[in-house]
Amino acid sequence: MTNFATSLKQEISRVARKEMRNEMTALRKNAADQKAQISGLKKQLAAIQPQLRAMAKAIAKVTPAAEQVPEDEASSTRLKPGRKVVFTPERLQEARKRLGFTQAQMSTLLGVSSLTISKWETGQAAPRPKRTGLVLETLALGKRAALARLESQVA
Repeated sequence: MTNFATSLKQEISRVARKEMRNEMTALRKNAADQKAQISGLKKQLAAIQPQLRAMAKAIAKVTPAAEQVPEDEASSTRLKPGRKVVFTPERLQEARKRLGFTQAQMSTLLGVSSLTISKWETGQAAPRPKRTGLVLETLALGKRAALARLESQVA
């Protein structure tokens, strides 16, 4: 009886090894194909990058220097050169009251929640650097322009 059990175990092991060998062969082939594809993509990327750089240089030559202002500077309010624009909670609250807006209306205008406006006004939080330019630009708007922008966003 022990001979039969041993033989059965050996046969099961042999069949399992055979199945695993077939599976491993398929996986190795698949991995080799993927490595070849990755290599081809890297070569394509290396060929395209110099073209991209050349196009960027050509665009820089064609575009006037006035249009090449970074986003942060373009979106900030007009100030004297060298002055840094600073967000203050008092300025936001004063501008909101000057415009006659509620916190909900101001939040719609700026694309944030009413709670965010409340936290900005109380000084518990400050706008992120990317959003500061939009906030300061909005604070500089007149009543009519702000109302027009608010109506366009609501509609």
